[in-house]
Amino acid sequence: MNSYNTKGVCSSKINFDVKDGIIEKVEFERGCSGNLQGISSLIRGMKVEDAISRLKGIDCGGRGTSCPDQLSKALEEYLSK
Repeated sequence: MNSYNTKGVCSSKINFDVKDGIIEKVEFERGCSGNLQGISSLIRGMKVEDAISRLKGIDCGGRGTSCPDQLSKALEEYLSK
């Protein structure tokens, strides 16, 4: 399980599993439970690169980021390792 501490959003942490470049599981700590469960379900089985391109840059309430954007950052960090 990989972990990423979020910045500037309601969720505090994202935990995720990737196998062979495919997202297997995503769990957000705190945040808007229903929305984040939906996002997690929608990207399950998706290639990491595809998820990044779909989620990167999404803004929430003028914060300059969002929980989906933070997930894209977490996945980018994962790829850079």
